[in-house]
Amino acid sequence: MNVLGIIASGVAALFITVALAKSARRVALRPRVPDEPGGRAPRAEALRRTGGATAVLGVGTATGAALWLGAADDAAGSVTGLLAGAGIVAALGLVHDLKPLWVALRLAVQTAAAVLVVCLSGLSPAAGVLAVLWIVLVTNAFALLDQVDGVLTAIGVITAAGLLACAAVGGSPALALLPAALAAGLAGFLLHNWHPARLQLGACGAQFTGFALAASGALLQAAAPSGRAAWAALPALATVALADTALVLVSRRRAARSPLRDTDDHIAHRLRRVRVTVPGTAVLMALWAGVPVATGTLVHAELLHPAFLLLPLAGTAAAVFALLRIPAYGPSRTTPSRTSTPRTAASRTAPPRASTARRTAAPATGAAIPAAASAPAGRGSAAGKGAPAGTARTAAGHPTVPPPPTGRPTAEAAGVAAERG
Repeated sequence: MNVLGIIASGVAALFITVALAKSARRVALRPRVPDEPGGRAPRAEALRRTGGATAVLGVGTATGAALWLGAADDAAGSVTGLLAGAGIVAALGLVHDLKPLWVALRLAVQTAAAVLVVCLSGLSPAAGVLAVLWIVLVTNAFALLDQVDGVLTAIGVITAAGLLACAAVGGSPALALLPAALAAGLAGFLLHNWHPARLQLGACGAQFTGFALAASGALLQAAAPSGRAAWAALPALATVALADTALVLVSRRRAARSPLRDTDDHIAHRLRRVRVTVPGTAVLMALWAGVPVATGTLVHAELLHPAFLLLPLAGTAAAVFALLRIPAYGPSRTTPSRTSTPRTAASRTAPPRASTARRTAAPATGAAIPAAASAPAGRGSAAGKGAPAGTARTAAGHPTVPPPPTGRPTAEAAGVAAERG
């Protein structure tokens, strides 16, 4: 396969994906879309969630056309297995987007698709078993990155470009067909998946992307010459995806949570908790993925020593330990927290009740009335309305009940009598 065939397949995938995504976006943004019967989500939301099918169709159509035109005669079986396995996983993801499936069923279908790829590529039994395990692991690791707008799409473009470069320098141009189409298709889909995203990859696009990247890397590693350090270079292309999976498993283990229950504890979620914007999160994780991808490509091309791969590996490990310090789970709601509010409210209302009791008991003594009613009485006398002297008002302006006569003049009445005398 020549360079022009790779470029043509990439251009075709780009234009087909952009056209399909634009049409799906118009349908998804159409106003007044009625809800589906049975209380399901609106059709517009379902279209946004399954928007990754446009990228799958664009990449699959371009790759299939290139195969039909004989662009990969030297490795037609391997590329056919790649495309068939990725298509099976994409169909599984589309069904999962519409109706969630069991984890065991998804793993079984992914394993069967990986076995199909291995069988059509002609790998040995030992290498085939390792390749199947690697494909299933990396497929789910990449699919878990689809948590924030544009993250998985941007990382997929960078990783596919690295695989394309590895295939070009490794003497396997036929295996560069699917990575080239995938990089171009994801780049076209990124226009609609950037924040605020109008279309989402969903399980369909995410699993297709992860499977295509994982399977292409496994076949490139198997086809690399024995003297080349592909065993160390190609796994480095999935550094960020594997780091996210390790972070999730460790944090859920510490919090005694189920590892299969997806929550907001991924790398993208933790970056958002430290006030990194959604576009900033996508750019930061793309740059993070670009470092090991570039290093692995240079090592695969024998331009760097394999020891240089320890640098991005150490940086990734340090980043994972730093992200573990960011709290990912909120405090649990317990019974004491619910009962603390009534106790606090009671303690806050206790002083007004006591003061009310003191105000109620004050008229019985007859000595606290002039102090409490001096200001209102003065205001009433200044008005000159002829109100009786005994009519006093509280601070709120309500009239008070005069105290019963005790036969003893108060201090104020004694002072007025002394002045008149």
